[in-house]
Amino acid sequence: MTIHFKMLETLRQKILCDLRRPHAHAGERVGFVTSRFGDSLRDLIILAHSFYPVTDENYDVDHQVGARFNSAAMRAALQIAYSDDVGIFHVHLHEHRGIPGPSSIDWSEWKKFVPNFWHVRPNLPHGTLILSEDKMGGWCWYPKRNQPIPIHRFTLVGRGMQSWRPPT
Repeated sequence: MTIHFKMLETLRQKILCDLRRPHAHAGERVGFVTSRFGDSLRDLIILAHSFYPVTDENYDVDHQVGARFNSAAMRAALQIAYSDDVGIFHVHLHEHRGIPGPSSIDWSEWKKFVPNFWHVRPNLPHGTLILSEDKMGGWCWYPKRNQPIPIHRFTLVGRGMQSWRPPT
């Protein structure tokens, strides 16, 4: 299965603007991107739909990670997935150019919370995104698969169109 993630450039700019805002105690900001899907036997197309930032009061103090959100933030994301019948992709920013990759902390935290979205939308893919200044990388937890799948292709749609494939 190949996975293609598409996002409007205007949505990407909105997300970047929010993720770059300082927070009183968190070292970085995070949020959730809702997505809709199209698939065939071999391909999954993920269409980014909306962005929901984690609100200021829903960050816990934890200086061992860039940002730790609390259970209220998770409940809000679960409610969006349930109410709107969408997939949820956790998103954060790595401030550099090029295709970003996850840290070991990113992986360990994602494995704890991304599968929880299947409790409310077990039939939909969910996942994670890391934005950089000019690109993004991501992983998809697909229903009935044990391991996340790297997203194979990204497309930003705006005045022009950008498309790239992370190295495999």
